Amino acid sequence: MILGSEAPALAVKGLLAGYGQARVLHGVEFQLAHGEMVVIIGRNGVGKTTLIETLCGLTTLQGGEISLHGKRVDALPAYRRSRVGLGWVPQQREVFGALTVEENLTVVARPGVWTIERIYELFPRLGARRRNSGTHLSGGEQQMLAIARALATNPSVLLLDEPVEGLAPLVVQEVVAAITRMRSADDLAILMVEQKFEIALANSDRCLVMDRGEIVHRCASKDLLYDHATLNRLIGVAE
Repeated sequence: MILGSEAPALAVKGLLAGYGQARVLHGVEFQLAHGEMVVIIGRNGVGKTTLIETLCGLTTLQGGEISLHGKRVDALPAYRRSRVGLGWVPQQREVFGALTVEENLTVVARPGVWTIERIYELFPRLGARRRNSGTHLSGGEQQMLAIARALATNPSVLLLDEPVEGLAPLVVQEVVAAITRMRSADDLAILMVEQKFEIALANSDRCLVMDRGEIVHRCASKDLLYDHATLNRLIGVAE
């Protein structure tokens, strides 16, 4: 895999997927460039999380292609997709509660630029609590740990599923600032699902709007941020 190649970091073509016989995604297509951050917004239940889980290999793929840096990965099981550079931060965090912060990181760590100490520089709270177990962290600290654990695998493409959901405003600021630093530090491509559309649009390059398992709108994030009429039409946001 050549990260500097002209192939996009992530390419999705004609994606059809769901759970068993039920289809949720209907021909989803998009690309994610190296170092780019793309956000996916939309109403609840339109297929955003299903898309993330399909990219990870956790749903029933019914058709289409998923490529990382020009190489097909849609036939790979989830653990092998992680090994070739796909990182995932699930919506429910799913930290290992019985392990310490540091054990959560070292158990998944792979060689690369994101060392444990560099992760602690990004999330000082985790460094201060490195010997605390996952169950003894606040919700915000568990979210930081979930992101940190994904970084410890040294991914080239990172999937974030609602990373600021349910967090206090100050913690939201910390997490968003960390994501911004992650982007600026390396050629990391990020795909983020987020219900807080203002935060999503203000901190990304492009936006994909989903409805009923399809992408129904694509634009530069800055163009949609203040376009209240279009936001209201697409996701029911009042002016």
